Amino acid sequence: MPPKKRLFGVNQRKEPKPTADSASSPDKQDSPELSEKKHREKDARFVSLCRSLHISDLVCERAWALWKTVQESLDKVPGSQEKLWGGCLFVIVTDMDTFCFTVTQVLKAVSLNLKQFLDVVRQLDVNLDTITTKVNSALTRLEKKYDVMLALYQRYEKTCKSIFASTPDGRERETMRNCWTLFLLAKGRALQMEDDLVISFQLLLCTLELFIKRCPADQLQPLYQSAISKVQSPPTRTSRRSQSKAKSRPAERELDMQLLETLCKDNGCNMEEVMNVYQTSFVAFLDSMDNLRSTDFPNVDDINQQYEEHYLKSRDIDGRLFFDGDESVLPPKVEISQVERTPQKNQLDEDGPVVPPQTPIRGLLNSVQMLKGDLPSNGDQPSTTLATYFKNCTVDPTQDVKKRLETLGQAFSQRFGEAVGPGCVVYGRQRFALGVKLYYKVMEAMLKSEEKRLSVQNFSKLLNDSIFHTSLLACSLEVVMATYEESSFKDGGGEQTGTNVCFPWILNVLNLFAFDFYKVIESFIKAEPTLSKGIIKHLETCENLIMERIAWQTGSPLYELLKQEHASSAGEPVETTASLNQPLQHNHTAADLYLSPTRPGLRVLPPESPATPPQQPAASQSAPQAPCQAPRQPKSNSLSLFYKKLYRLAYTRLKTLCSSLLSSHPELEPIIWTLFQYTLQNEYELMRDRHLDQLMMSAMYAICKVKGVDLRFKSIVSAYKNMPNTNQETFKNVLITEGHYDSIIVFYNQVFMQKLKTNILQHASTRPPPISPIPQIPCSPYKIPSSPLRVPGSNNIYISPLKSRHMSPIPMTPRSRMLVSIGESFGVSNRFQKINQMVNSSERSNKRNMGPGATLKPLKKLRFDVDWQDEADSSKPGGDSTLIQKLTEMSSTWSRMNEQKKEDPETRDESQ
Repeated sequence: MPPKKRLFGVNQRKEPKPTADSASSPDKQDSPELSEKKHREKDARFVSLCRSLHISDLVCERAWALWKTVQESLDKVPGSQEKLWGGCLFVIVTDMDTFCFTVTQVLKAVSLNLKQFLDVVRQLDVNLDTITTKVNSALTRLEKKYDVMLALYQRYEKTCKSIFASTPDGRERETMRNCWTLFLLAKGRALQMEDDLVISFQLLLCTLELFIKRCPADQLQPLYQSAISKVQSPPTRTSRRSQSKAKSRPAERELDMQLLETLCKDNGCNMEEVMNVYQTSFVAFLDSMDNLRSTDFPNVDDINQQYEEHYLKSRDIDGRLFFDGDESVLPPKVEISQVERTPQKNQLDEDGPVVPPQTPIRGLLNSVQMLKGDLPSNGDQPSTTLATYFKNCTVDPTQDVKKRLETLGQAFSQRFGEAVGPGCVVYGRQRFALGVKLYYKVMEAMLKSEEKRLSVQNFSKLLNDSIFHTSLLACSLEVVMATYEESSFKDGGGEQTGTNVCFPWILNVLNLFAFDFYKVIESFIKAEPTLSKGIIKHLETCENLIMERIAWQTGSPLYELLKQEHASSAGEPVETTASLNQPLQHNHTAADLYLSPTRPGLRVLPPESPATPPQQPAASQSAPQAPCQAPRQPKSNSLSLFYKKLYRLAYTRLKTLCSSLLSSHPELEPIIWTLFQYTLQNEYELMRDRHLDQLMMSAMYAICKVKGVDLRFKSIVSAYKNMPNTNQETFKNVLITEGHYDSIIVFYNQVFMQKLKTNILQHASTRPPPISPIPQIPCSPYKIPSSPLRVPGSNNIYISPLKSRHMSPIPMTPRSRMLVSIGESFGVSNRFQKINQMVNSSERSNKRNMGPGATLKPLKKLRFDVDWQDEADSSKPGGDSTLIQKLTEMSSTWSRMNEQKKEDPETRDESQ
């Protein structure tokens, strides 16, 4: 039997400074020693490793069996066997859920840092069945938690340099160590979802505030010496449990607002949010720590002991090792170099602004600041313009909108608190409030666009559609959540954990179908130009996940639309293949998609009864509606566009897989695509509760089989694992029959081949089916200009769009020697002289490098093109792109400015 789990915190031995090496294993007291007789046939070093980690006989047996299986499958064992043994032990204890060691203890035992260990464990999956979904989820959670903790410590280290002053006896180091340990303990107890980077960092500032105000003046830098309030405040409230003890202790100041404000300003944090974290999470933690009511520093031994208990119970990484610079938690060198993504300012340019390093936390806080800065300041109420749109409706939706927001706001906050941790409901309310502001802002922009397009102001149908409102709110909340949780999409949409709030969590919270959510994404992005590149990419990934699997879940309205479409179109496809090789161009807006006509099924109306009039594409009830003359209605815009995008996504993924596996058989790609496209069009029920890639891999295997090309499923899934946004669950857990899941091979044999056998064999006949047209893959319509673009012919001049009037463009400009914001006050006049020098020198350089008659090569790709087209796209009318024209105009302007400078240097700036 597995060993009984130990109860933590009971009769634990106390050590002054416990370390990972000396820490007791979680199950050490109840884990029997390994029996030497049972393990004589095993390698003595393996048995010794098991003994050091207090492994039971059962775990030892299973880990050794796993190792033998892996060893037989490996041509050559990569690295030392001990490292792979550690991976085998981790896999077994995770699957059995009988942890007898912590992550840090196994890292120490096999001499690996965490990133290396994760790679080793994943190397074990040689037969694609070693790593179960459970183990893979554990690895993903572990890696994400490590990334967050590493980012927090790196920021903590830099912050401490600006806070603490060096002392001759090094006392400040002990203060910093104790503060870091207390923060780890607070984070572990206050946050259920410990990988929330923003809340964790805000909690870290609260911990620093507690230590700074207790620090002697000689340990603090001048800024923080002066930041501490001189006036004593009334003592903080104490818990009932400690009220009896509080009388004998000296009174402690309440939260030092001046000090916290300095910390927030110095770290670019929102003061209000940090205050909420302090009042909800940190005060509750302090109330549970009796020794923290004193004005002295917390007891080092006691804090260490309590964190030791938490660390052993969580079976996780010992976070104290970050402070010690321990090799087990050191990141690979390449990752260290990638932390500072923004180059430092040229030291020779004293006038230019300093470009700060774009660390993970700084980037996250900048994103949050930009999001808040771009939202309207009218609170959680619609603007005057939006309120007018509501009043112009035949049925005023104002009260329904408010009631819906109140109901969904309560549900969102409650579910957020359940996921993140006790006392975190207030953070959910904050994020919901931001989502509501964005929801109103984007809705107003959409309505203005529709008014311009249709010349109507009555949008009663659209604004009284609850699904439209819920979808728009869900998209707004997803943007807010993604801004605060930039790393939450790392798992590629695989199996979710109980505390995962990444997409599609929001759909479950708001009880919204994924197919309905997809309709708003593209219009949302077009209506909100201030979205960052990362957020746009996130929404595009959400759309892809919907098309790949989420929209195909049982109960989705997609099936009813498909059923109606096939029943009413006399075999006509949802989307004709003839349109595949045409550019993906459409003028459908969110209003078109939400009010797109749906068929009434097979219902036949009596001759004397008029059919239901079709809905107008833009929601205006005032527009005339002619009665339908026949039972047949127009096709559903939402379904047609869904399939257009689905086909292009499907082919893109197929092409990636074919380039990896069938480069020597290029003739097979169009045949595989024909079978794949036929399946999606005519056998769409195969997608029910399955994944698009499962049909793709099955189609590839089927065609290779009938064409006599030796390609095994093991090779297919091995290549598939290396594709972006994939998860092993896709090929390891495929629906076979209701409630029964198995591997992709079983699915192919028992389901896919049985359903498509006739069609598959036709491709081996002398008269195969006609080849489906290859979809034209366009540039993503979501790649809105955001990155700095170098001016042609210059190594020093970059143009970067100012996404927000509230933010400085500094973080968006690489290697800049100066920053120009067109249309705003430029500041020092002599900077124009430097611009002229730079432009003139680059022009001369180009002339020197160009031969007679030579011309400058145009940019291959223009990310600033407002029409979202490539410059090289021959289908685009006209000559130069918008950007080239603007650059030409700017060059002409600079030339005129230069002439004015020669005439009157003193008034040059004023003339502009």
